[in-house]
Amino acid sequence: MAETNDVIEGAEDEHDVPAAVIRSAEPAVVLDNVSMTYAVQSNADRADLPVGRRDKIAGALTRKKPKVKVQALKPITLDFYHGESVGIIGRNGSGKSTLSKIISGQIAPTGGQVLASSTPIMLGVNAALIGDLSGDQNVYLGCLAMGMSRAEIRERFDDIVELSGLDDAIYLPMNTYSSGMSSRLRFAIAAAIDPEIIVIDEALNTGDAQFKDRTKARMDELRGNAGLVFLVSHNLGTIKSICTRVIWLDKGELLMDGDTETVLAAYRKYVWNLARQREGRLAELREMALATLPKVSLERR
Repeated sequence: MAETNDVIEGAEDEHDVPAAVIRSAEPAVVLDNVSMTYAVQSNADRADLPVGRRDKIAGALTRKKPKVKVQALKPITLDFYHGESVGIIGRNGSGKSTLSKIISGQIAPTGGQVLASSTPIMLGVNAALIGDLSGDQNVYLGCLAMGMSRAEIRERFDDIVELSGLDDAIYLPMNTYSSGMSSRLRFAIAAAIDPEIIVIDEALNTGDAQFKDRTKARMDELRGNAGLVFLVSHNLGTIKSICTRVIWLDKGELLMDGDTETVLAAYRKYVWNLARQREGRLAELREMALATLPKVSLERR
């Protein structure tokens, strides 16, 4: 944070300050050496099971499988500020969803700690919506679960329906909805409470262009109200249009943290070389990405 303050103090006026630096002085979320390790059962010894079919089944049921440790997330230290929209990118298995769940408090890290100025809200309602109930009933159920009063729900009901794009389908049972319709309704409910910190995992990729325009406008509104938005997505177009900052994870390791254009360009090069299995070039790109991390972040790691 000292580096950021030096930049602001050294600028002659507001126009000399890079757009990415104009943000609140105090962080909204701090990841302090956060890591995640899972203990999972392994089938590594299955070759030693008895050969006979009956014995094989009995052995599989009674033999205790060994546990191995899998590091889903290596130690990460980062600060995030009000007014930022942060994209989290990486290949499958890179640790994106693990990080989003840690930030939102759904799981606790096995190392380090997360500090936040308010409770982060994960996209979707914490309480599961009920398929047998209609969409409008689930709006009330979900909003009540997030602490809204009935008066507040009535006041915002039309906006929730408009954002979801469900129109008259809002009165049909939710179990008749497609997965896309359900995702849009969950997003609309979650975004109704004006959360200070919101975490979105892959939800904005569902829907037509009109829905994506509405969700982008809503994210801009939340960020404009000094909120902090995290977006996990494989859709680089969505990341580019919504995010002001991007972090890139690979195999649980933070490779890069910076402005959207720079990080996406580096990630695209990496994926392009990965598709062609250029091992030497991949290692070089990883090292180049790691070298861009702020010195303070590397020290705290």
